[in-house]
Amino acid sequence: MKKIIALFITSTLLISCGEKVKKSSLEELNTQKTTLISKIDSLSIQLKTIESEISKLDDSKKLQIVTTLPVKNGTFKHYLVVQGVVLAEKNIELRPELGGTVIAIYVKEGQRVTAGQTLVQLDDSSIKNSIDELNTQLTLAITTFERQERLWNQKIGSEMQFLQAKAQKESLENNLATLKTQAKKMKISAPFSGIIDEIFPRNGELTNPQMPIVRLLNLDNVYVEADVTETYLPVLKVGTETVVNFPSIHKKIESKVAQIGNYINPDNRSFKTRINLSNKDQSIKPNLLADIKFLDFKADGVIIPSTIVQQDQNGNNYVFTIKTENGEHTVVKNIITAAKEYNNEIYVSEGLAENDTIVNEGARQVQAGEIVKINAN
Repeated sequence: MKKIIALFITSTLLISCGEKVKKSSLEELNTQKTTLISKIDSLSIQLKTIESEISKLDDSKKLQIVTTLPVKNGTFKHYLVVQGVVLAEKNIELRPELGGTVIAIYVKEGQRVTAGQTLVQLDDSSIKNSIDELNTQLTLAITTFERQERLWNQKIGSEMQFLQAKAQKESLENNLATLKTQAKKMKISAPFSGIIDEIFPRNGELTNPQMPIVRLLNLDNVYVEADVTETYLPVLKVGTETVVNFPSIHKKIESKVAQIGNYINPDNRSFKTRINLSNKDQSIKPNLLADIKFLDFKADGVIIPSTIVQQDQNGNNYVFTIKTENGEHTVVKNIITAAKEYNNEIYVSEGLAENDTIVNEGARQVQAGEIVKINAN
């Protein structure tokens, strides 16, 4: 039928062109042209009608087989993904305030200790000797002062003798207090409860304030710190939802942003963010790398797979939908507005309704207006 109609159109054109063209005026030629165009349009309409009827009656015609998806309404979430590192506030290296020789280590690596517990003892024998000596001098000074005080109260003796005895006693008391403070500094104690992670010196080694003695950790509460580009300053706030993933230990935790930095690093144009985490099982360690997802967009609406979205020559995003009439499934082109894309899904703000049916498999083999067969599987 197509061949017959095409042959008819060709013949009509040849016959018309074969008439007295060279003797015709411009007005006559335009009239002939209009007549031919009208005939062609009329024949094209007839051709489409006949093809449609043939497709209904011709069971042998092979239609393009496609699968479909219903339009899904839901909550779309888009995340900004950055890498961060685990830090712990209670992660310190204890150092002595005074130098000395290690004479006793009371703990072992991996041992849990409590706040105030003595961990390491440095040699304080010389300080103790000085304390004993001062105690002897202070006893005499106190006796002398008390006698001078009694005499002075009785108006006996000079005021200078009384003041000298008082000054001697107070000076020795201050010196004794200083030595006792120094003696306490020869003991390395735990400032908080935690776990001894590492002990650096051994018994008999000489230490100084520049050398660490013990690394003490408390990992009950840790935090993740990450640098985020300044572009996201208007988006990220304290309380923003986050998902922190630790690939090394196969652990994922949902949390919120606890702190936003107020300083932009001029080297990389970023600001710091902090996410506090509970770590009761002690599985999260300091300096562990984390993948952080910050929720920067959330909306309710139409969500479709990104694989079915195509782009035309004008740069418009579109999908094919199915329009069913009288048992026929016709492909329709829908221009859409793809607002956001994440995790192989697209949030469509315009162009699709909830009751639309989208062409899934076979979407790149069909054209708008084509009649297709839907695979129910």
